[in-house]
Amino acid sequence: MIGKDIAYRCGDRNLVGYLANDETRGPGRPGVLVCHQGNGVSDHTKERARMLAELGYVAFALDMYGEPVTSREQAMALLQGLMKNPPELETRARAGLDVLVSQPHVDAKRLAAIGYCFGGWVVLEMARSVDGLACVVAFHPGLSGLPETDDRKVRCSVMVCAGVEDPLIPAEAREKFIRLMREAGADWQLLTYGDAGHSFTDKSVDAMGMPGFAWHAPTDARSWAAMRALFDETLGRA
Repeated sequence: MIGKDIAYRCGDRNLVGYLANDETRGPGRPGVLVCHQGNGVSDHTKERARMLAELGYVAFALDMYGEPVTSREQAMALLQGLMKNPPELETRARAGLDVLVSQPHVDAKRLAAIGYCFGGWVVLEMARSVDGLACVVAFHPGLSGLPETDDRKVRCSVMVCAGVEDPLIPAEAREKFIRLMREAGADWQLLTYGDAGHSFTDKSVDAMGMPGFAWHAPTDARSWAAMRALFDETLGRA
């Protein structure tokens, strides 16, 4: 399997993503865009891309920031700036997807996007703004900023995997997500996991000591299995 950094540009910004691909499997395989958490393209992001490549997908972890993240304050400023600027967020997401589609082993008719935390918000936005995706999967995304209404069409299947103890996804946010999906007539799933909080996929989060943030091994495994089932349904076998 090959894992390598790929430099690319979006407007006047230099970005560096990460490609994971088992080239021995040949061409014509589904491509998966991986959208990082608030701390940027991290070891967690690259690990998930490699896990996908081991399953036969071509995975590209895009870079939404264009700069290394060295503090929580910097991360919050970067992600909040993009969340308040949807056109720029969409432009950077599309730039990452373009890199994925350009890979010679990718079947451009079989594409998905997954995201974690901030990246979960990104892929939920992509579900309404980007054509060509078969599905998106958002792992522990922040949902407290959802609008009251959203007239945009949902263009693909949507799955959200959320911990019931996640402070960034309170019950009222889950109910709002459900209402917005129903109003859009979307093909959607909201999977809620007991005992799990925020960042349940990330082993490194425990070191932060933040209430409601913790790796939860059972939910990590179960949500990954749910993603794979949706991929089989919407993309076909890798």
